[in-house]
Amino acid sequence: MSSSRSRYGPLVGSIDEGTSSVRFLVFAAKTAEQLTYHQKEIKQITPHEGWVEQDPIEIFESTIECINQTIENLKKLDIDPEDIVATGITNQRETTVVWDRITGLPLHNAIVWLDVRTAETVDKLVKNVRDRNKECLKPLCGLPISTYFSATKMRWLMDNVKEVKEAVKKKRCMFGTVDSWLIWKLTGGINGGKHVTDVTNASRTMLMNIKTLKWDPRLLKFFNIPAHVLPQIKSSSEIYGYLEETSLKGVPISGCLGDQQAALVGQMCFQQGQAKNTYGTGCFLLYNTGNSLVFSSHGLLTTVGYKMGADAPVVYALEGSIAVAGVAIRWLRDNLQILNNVKEAKPLAENSHPPGDVVFVPAFSGLYAPYWRQDARSVICGVTEETTKGHIIRAALEATCFQTRDILEAMNKDCGIPLKQLLVDGGMTANDFLMQQQADLVGIPVIRPQMAETTALGAAMAAGSAKGIEVWNLTDDHFVPVDKFLPTISEDERDYYYSRWKMAIERSLGWSLTDENKLKTTSTKAYIQETIHRSLNGILFFFITGALLVVAKHRTG
Repeated sequence: MSSSRSRYGPLVGSIDEGTSSVRFLVFAAKTAEQLTYHQKEIKQITPHEGWVEQDPIEIFESTIECINQTIENLKKLDIDPEDIVATGITNQRETTVVWDRITGLPLHNAIVWLDVRTAETVDKLVKNVRDRNKECLKPLCGLPISTYFSATKMRWLMDNVKEVKEAVKKKRCMFGTVDSWLIWKLTGGINGGKHVTDVTNASRTMLMNIKTLKWDPRLLKFFNIPAHVLPQIKSSSEIYGYLEETSLKGVPISGCLGDQQAALVGQMCFQQGQAKNTYGTGCFLLYNTGNSLVFSSHGLLTTVGYKMGADAPVVYALEGSIAVAGVAIRWLRDNLQILNNVKEAKPLAENSHPPGDVVFVPAFSGLYAPYWRQDARSVICGVTEETTKGHIIRAALEATCFQTRDILEAMNKDCGIPLKQLLVDGGMTANDFLMQQQADLVGIPVIRPQMAETTALGAAMAAGSAKGIEVWNLTDDHFVPVDKFLPTISEDERDYYYSRWKMAIERSLGWSLTDENKLKTTSTKAYIQETIHRSLNGILFFFITGALLVVAKHRTG
């Protein structure tokens, strides 16, 4: 036994392939301690407005580099890399990759989850549906027809990219989310690579039946996507294959979870009614509904939470997806250039008073849950000559908090039991000001683990607990120190600020002229009248809430 094995026990690696970077981390299976990691940023390619792509080769080569560099880090720490007994993968979920099974080369850049080029594809698909109901597939896959999910991206590629169309015809095309691409490449590629995905990633394609956990012939027919391009669906925790690339050759890949589901596992949300919120490029709140499917009537998604083994029961979740969170701060830095770096956001926002004066709805590519309005665009409301860049930065941070409240309100209506506390993780949670604002604006304690790598940890837990590996006991409750943020404002104040947010939401709707349904079913005059009506309702709600706040303050004074 090596000296490090006696110090740390067996080790488990975790590939964390996110929207902006790739990382490889190593955890001790007995304690969940993170030992070392290496990270590399991934470039985003934006050939047109609303289009977001990445190079699949860059993703793969960066993964190799991160693994190899992390192994060198272990050696410098006098830890034997041979102690790594398994590795897991967690990934940006709906991002779509297509490649040639003969050459192993991508047929197109990966289309990233937040890309909106498929808006016309969605409109065409919805035209063929009775009453043009975007929710019509929910009973089968749990999802609305949207630009967000992989099936619409694959349909666009087949319709618009000659190389993809020809490869599909010749049965050379392979389709998958990023996990499928990486597993195939890492286990040998054209020399016997495994074309697989797990149930959590498959549940984001719109092609998997949410009940049977299999590719559904009716969904494949609806999108006109042939079954031969698809990977095999596996559980989230089993041996898929063995690494052929990197210095970890021979180590099994035995865990796979979409990034938000990995965070659910990493936060130990194994009980029905537990939930977590991850703050990254976007923001994603998952609520564990146990073995029961819950179909939302308030704009949330039904998805697979995890399935820890081929014979294990599936656990479902409700999800609220926010397209823009951390990316709004990067936009202020890179596009408006009012920040030199992201770290400046906290002090500038803290020094901007009073709160709620400026409201920013960051709908760069439409609004996700619970609105699902691809015609929405960003608005900044309440700007006066007194407004500073600090107010706009503060409003960008508060937007994430308000959108989280939107989702919590919807979850409360769907599930009937309000959350008592909100577990949080992700890069943005390092901002104490944001976390305090979140607690204030949702009115419940916000709990942040001091070890923030819960997404990578979840993938490691799935890998280490897989049959044939079994070095990680998921029932062990590893103590993780946490920071707790408690609400500091009254309910009346909270509702007052939220009413201003809802007014701003109304003003963001209907800006994009690509929403054919809106244009063809509503005349310009009627649309203007509808917009004015919505605004008047918002203003009335605002004044009533403001009056209640004044009365409440008078009584307490």
